[in-house]
Amino acid sequence: MDNMVDHVAGENVNQVVDKGKGVPGNDRTPGYELPLLLFGGFRTLIDRLHARLAAEGHPDMRPAHGFAMQAIGVHGATASDIGRRLGVSKQAAGKTVDRLLAVGYAERTDDPADARRKLVRLTPRGYDALARSAAIFDELRAEWMTALGADRVRDLEAALRNVVPSETAFRLDATSWLGTP
Repeated sequence: MDNMVDHVAGENVNQVVDKGKGVPGNDRTPGYELPLLLFGGFRTLIDRLHARLAAEGHPDMRPAHGFAMQAIGVHGATASDIGRRLGVSKQAAGKTVDRLLAVGYAERTDDPADARRKLVRLTPRGYDALARSAAIFDELRAEWMTALGADRVRDLEAALRNVVPSETAFRLDATSWLGTP
């Protein structure tokens, strides 16, 4: 990756200018490349996942849906719970929940512990999408192991576990800095 580039309407829009690039003898990798490469790896995996999910019967599944479905969990959650877990407003969570309801990944039910509350629960279709996602991620990881070597992938994972604080390793609130779902 030479620089951060957005592909907008067929044009490359350069977001970062690195004056050291292309200078003979300059082997310094600019610091901005690490987060971009990590994000690029993430984006590649997510894009490939969603292409496979679409081919396997889940064409309406979007990345934000996966985060929201994880926030709903196996026991269900209220819209407020989902918003809190995602780091977004109740209204933003509600919009995503409405979309999950519309495409059949979730349903609203009465909370057995409090009749005044409504829970959002995953449907069998929602569970199927999550199960397929897990299987596809295993296959994508195996592809990376083939391309990079199993030891390198395991080393990369171990290294990331060392630098990513454990309390944020599996946070679902990526939407709070990537935009609302």
